[in-house]
Amino acid sequence: MAGLDVWQRLGKLRRLLPAVLLLAAVVIDFVTPPAVSAAALYAAAILTSAALLSLSGTVITGVVAFLLDLAMFGYFGFHGTATQFSELFMVATVTMIAIFLNRLLYHLHTQLRSARDIAAAVQRAVLRDPPEVSGPLRFAARYQAAQTDAQIGGDLYSVVETPFGVRCLIGDVRGKGLKAVRAVEGSIGTFREASLQEPGLTTLVERLERAVALEIQQYGGVTELEGFITCVVAEFPLHGNEVRMINRGHPAPMLVLPDAVRYVEPSRPALPLGLTALATGPEHVDTVTFPQGATLLLYTDGLTEARNAKGDFYDPLGRFSRLRHARPDAFLDALLSDVHKHTGGRRADDLALLAITHASDTA
Repeated sequence: MAGLDVWQRLGKLRRLLPAVLLLAAVVIDFVTPPAVSAAALYAAAILTSAALLSLSGTVITGVVAFLLDLAMFGYFGFHGTATQFSELFMVATVTMIAIFLNRLLYHLHTQLRSARDIAAAVQRAVLRDPPEVSGPLRFAARYQAAQTDAQIGGDLYSVVETPFGVRCLIGDVRGKGLKAVRAVEGSIGTFREASLQEPGLTTLVERLERAVALEIQQYGGVTELEGFITCVVAEFPLHGNEVRMINRGHPAPMLVLPDAVRYVEPSRPALPLGLTALATGPEHVDTVTFPQGATLLLYTDGLTEARNAKGDFYDPLGRFSRLRHARPDAFLDALLSDVHKHTGGRRADDLALLAITHASDTA
């Protein structure tokens, strides 16, 4: 993984590799005895160009390699020898193979780009951007998939403006692939519908629980859904400076105050959605004061389980003092930049972030 990161950082310098290999081949031909050939470097330059350059660049590299090899034979007086014909034939054959590989890689890249565009469209349709403003509240969300080529996975978030206040959801499906995406879509759809219909936060979560149970029943049991969905459902009432939350086995949100940062741990632990058969007792709602200038961060475990090269986990509580911003979008950008710095760009899990700021009168 570290080697791949270094390779990606080289950027456009990678395109110089075929030329460097050709130059090295010429130098070796000049400084070594005539019986020593740099044919392997000529072939390496041509094959490398297939992956790094365009079709025309691959053809030019092959032609230049052929001419350089021919010139070396002329310089050392090997005209018309079997060695010359054999090596030049090899260079020409490798050039034809490189052209074929270049076209194959081009078509694969086109298909991958199309898949990325489709995944991005699915993400925009399912994980809609939250409203930027709702009354005194300001919102921002970010999503990063663990795989570079993916745009959506098992993490989810949603924000709905309702007659009962603004309701937010952050969740993590314990699974991957299309089944996880299906569970994400179903959970968000149920949340959006139920948020507008259910006056209480407990009945809203009960609707989510029934939807997950139905998903498990329809698709063959717990193993098909990979088990369960952890989530936090938060409600910001129309009036008052507070937030109500139900935490179903999810990482505790973080409350960033002007003078302090703390986790909002649930007063009564609860099992994730989908494990209702093991649950005991009714849903419990925690109410937390949410004053002006405060920011509530809802996140998935891709944040706290992000590791650096030494294996150390990212500790947001110890780093938030230098990430304070009045706007939630700037706060999340700074947070992601800090996580990237901590991990060196490596991601082992999906990461979803939802920040809600109670704007001050001067904001």
